[in-house]
Amino acid sequence: MQSRPVTCLLPCLLLALSLASMQQGRAQLSGAPTAASATTIPQADLIQPKSLVPLLKPGIKDGPLILQVGSRVMFGQAHIPGAQYAGSGSQESGIQSIESVVSGLPKERRIILYCGCCPWNRCPNVGPAYKRLHSLGFTRVEVLYLADNFGDDWVSKGYPAVKGK
Repeated sequence: MQSRPVTCLLPCLLLALSLASMQQGRAQLSGAPTAASATTIPQADLIQPKSLVPLLKPGIKDGPLILQVGSRVMFGQAHIPGAQYAGSGSQESGIQSIESVVSGLPKERRIILYCGCCPWNRCPNVGPAYKRLHSLGFTRVEVLYLADNFGDDWVSKGYPAVKGK
């Protein structure tokens, strides 16, 4: 096998980087959320279901704002008590809705996002919502880690849920 000179590989690498940058720029210009996978969210910003449950008790001072950033249909079927439907994080209209929900809130407000539409590594919603809130300056954004989906990792485990609203 012949080895290629480095001078041949460098232009190819630069071209690939340039194309990736152009695609990201096009997505930003079109207003579409840029890809941000749930798997890119730092471990330190994940909260486990069993850790969220105690924060749901009524009367907790300075409790978190809990936002569901998945499908409205899913939210209507079942959601965490006290959660607000904020909009789908994978859609530009959803990102705008999320921005509207948090507008006027202090940047240090604790916000917990969740979706649960599908397995964590395929969720299209929490990554873009998390990324957008950080870009707006929010410093206490966490994401509820639901490995499989909301039904299996929350409802079926007996955690509190509001159904049918």
